Amino acid sequence: MIGEIEGIAEGQLIENRQALHDAGVHRGVQQGIGGGGESIVLSGGYVDDRDEGDVILYTGQGGRDPGTGLQVKDQELTRGNLALANHYREGNPIRVIMVIRGASPDSSYAPATGYRYDGLYRIDEFWSDRGADGFLVWRFRLVKITPSERVEAPADVSVPLQPPGTAQQPKRTTVYTTRVIRNSEVGNHIKQMYGHRCQISGERLDTPSGPYAEACHIKPVGQLHNGPDVVSNVLCLSPNMHVLFDLGAIAIADNMTLLGRAGKLIVAPEHEISLDAIRYHREHVYRG
Repeated sequence: MIGEIEGIAEGQLIENRQALHDAGVHRGVQQGIGGGGESIVLSGGYVDDRDEGDVILYTGQGGRDPGTGLQVKDQELTRGNLALANHYREGNPIRVIMVIRGASPDSSYAPATGYRYDGLYRIDEFWSDRGADGFLVWRFRLVKITPSERVEAPADVSVPLQPPGTAQQPKRTTVYTTRVIRNSEVGNHIKQMYGHRCQISGERLDTPSGPYAEACHIKPVGQLHNGPDVVSNVLCLSPNMHVLFDLGAIAIADNMTLLGRAGKLIVAPEHEISLDAIRYHREHVYRG
């Protein structure tokens, strides 16, 4: 079950893991990532976790010593980690459950007792990184879904809103939508430099309102990655290639040949691409 669980309100306290499982809020009584990846329990069990209330930096599963709790080997993009990655790709919301404050002493957002259902979050991005214990971990940045992102939609989208010959309305369910479009003077400059032609596929998308392309940061921007919004860190890509690049299906070698796809990156003479940025993308984003 993806999304809200009927009868469970945000902020509701639930006694224990078995009750979470029985209510369908979090399947499984041990793992931090629920069956199917539709939910997570934030317990503070991983040293790399960070809880800021509406923004959570969550460490994936695997590689810990059950006795000491220390990370003793690299995590893999399998099981629950892969499920969360797929929910990111598909845009599905994730239920977040917070554990008692005793289990999360560094969090001022944890409940005093029991487990608290904290509502729906979206996975904003994910990547691999070297954790505090020195091993590779998968990190997921979750952002609270705001009321403005939630819309009412038919539970069965194949059923029309007003079936012929009846005024009965089909059952509705709450879903959410979000589309973040980043634009900047730098991005527009790159798109104009390439005439809106994709640097990976070589294709140009022409629409009735003009050509369309997207500016793609090689090293992601923001506090977690701190990629700069500069010409050397931006590519001009088609939407499809942008998605494949961001999801780690494609990367760039130092000599500008493509990894994960045959060919070589198209580079204009005046476009000096940062080797540090493409190496960072290969290490932290590329799944090849």
